[in-house]
Amino acid sequence: MQTYNDYPRPQLVRDSYICLNGEWDYAIRKEDTIPAEWDGKILVPYSPEAELSGVNKQIQPNEWLFYKLELNIPSDFIKDKVFLHFGAVDQIAEVFINGCLVGKHIGGYLPFSFDIKPYLQDKNTLIVRVKDYSDTSYYSRGKQKLKRGGIWYTAQAGIWMPVWMESVNEGYVESIKITPDVDNSIVRIKVNTISGTAVITMDEDSKEFKTKDELILKIENPILWDVDNPYLYHFTISTNTDKVSSYFAMRKISQSKDENGHLRFELNNKRIFVKGTLDQGYYKKSLLTPTCDEDYIKDILMLKNMGYNTIRKHIKIESLRYYYLCDKLGMMVWQDFVNGGEKYKFLNISLPLITKHHAKDNRYRKFSRGNEQGRNEAEHEFIDTIHLLYNSPCIYLWTIFNEGWGQFDAQRIYKQMKIIDKTRLYDHASGWHDQDVSDIKSLHIYWKKLYMPKKKKIKNRIVAVTECGGYALAIKGHEFTKKGSFGYTKIKNSDELYTKYKDFVEKQVIPLINKGLSGFIYTQTSDVEDEVNGLVTYDREIVKIEVDKMKEINDRCKL
Repeated sequence: MQTYNDYPRPQLVRDSYICLNGEWDYAIRKEDTIPAEWDGKILVPYSPEAELSGVNKQIQPNEWLFYKLELNIPSDFIKDKVFLHFGAVDQIAEVFINGCLVGKHIGGYLPFSFDIKPYLQDKNTLIVRVKDYSDTSYYSRGKQKLKRGGIWYTAQAGIWMPVWMESVNEGYVESIKITPDVDNSIVRIKVNTISGTAVITMDEDSKEFKTKDELILKIENPILWDVDNPYLYHFTISTNTDKVSSYFAMRKISQSKDENGHLRFELNNKRIFVKGTLDQGYYKKSLLTPTCDEDYIKDILMLKNMGYNTIRKHIKIESLRYYYLCDKLGMMVWQDFVNGGEKYKFLNISLPLITKHHAKDNRYRKFSRGNEQGRNEAEHEFIDTIHLLYNSPCIYLWTIFNEGWGQFDAQRIYKQMKIIDKTRLYDHASGWHDQDVSDIKSLHIYWKKLYMPKKKKIKNRIVAVTECGGYALAIKGHEFTKKGSFGYTKIKNSDELYTKYKDFVEKQVIPLINKGLSGFIYTQTSDVEDEVNGLVTYDREIVKIEVDKMKEINDRCKL
């Protein structure tokens, strides 16, 4: 059986690496006591709900999920610190080594690690205890729902991203922050380490610098990154005890007004028209987890060859390898933060699609955000998401909230996030419940014809339709369920889908470009469970419209 074994952190690579993906013992219990007996084997990093895990069982909020692995660590691997890394564990994880609690992590979408060196013995047993409340509590959950259906998908629990170890000595490089400055042909690099000095090497040129200072490198005749030429600069950072390799790109994200006074997206000081798809990042046999890089590559290249330049990564944080591949292949990413909150209210999250009603989001209970601890955790996760992906050149825009799902204080949070990352654009409230801030006026339009909002509603922002289309074509033999499918507009066959999409672009998108429309995000990349709005089936076997035909249509959308 296949596991995802590629090196998990492409922008901070060192030669110390032990992959722990593979068969582990698992158990599901109604009590939190670490079991003496185990239920069987699970293939990590697939969640127990995923077919590829070998378990195929839905974990309930009143259950605990346990993992066990005997660690075989070569003696020459162990240095001053031995870090155990988890790509993501949904939702609450407690990690034990040889019966000792090493640490606890809350939140199902972000990576975490612990130094396990103090707990190691000659023989070592790793146990992970997991609690997942899914959509019954306020924790971040994305599109997961215990009672799936429509736009909500199978809930999953436990480990769903790679698990691995590395060993380092004191003075190691803890992190790197990279900020390109295209206008001045420089890149700013801040290295986090206790080592006082380090050496950067790029193109065989080396330079020593003091790590307490920000390193400023002059880039002569910079080659700018864009979707047609995704050029990456590679470099290494060395301290007395460590060496890591990384990369960056010279690119700038901004906005400017055209000759008619419409604000437009810019890449490298050139105006662009955004053409993208909504991308859920689900796979039929493995749910949120890809099996290898090729799963990512197929989707990215299909969309790129169809003439899209952007993927809106919807309510999910991917493996760092995904963003590396977008950097390498040339695809811009609009990255959503992950939503949480208590049970959502239909009148608040769905009815505005029809009524266009916007409410003030300091009404916490109305927005299913009555729990203060939940709001605080969400805010910390937003910040951690930015820190995690800050160095990725492909990230173009952050979406803070979507359709009122657990939205709160969006105006304040937008201003706070803009301080943390000044280099990108923001959509503070995608779809509705606009709080009159951020960089774009964001519209979700299904069933109705695309339109431009009134000038007083735009408030000097870029106008983009950040969800639209949703033409639903179920392909016989490739459905997820026989109970019926979900979609916004039902389509009979591929020819009708092609005609519908062509008319959508020609009669709705293109006429609005001169009126100020600056981009659209089509729903969606792939079918997901009941939802058959995809350009490709859930199993990725059938592309519903020929790639060349799609490119011909999309290429007509330009400024």
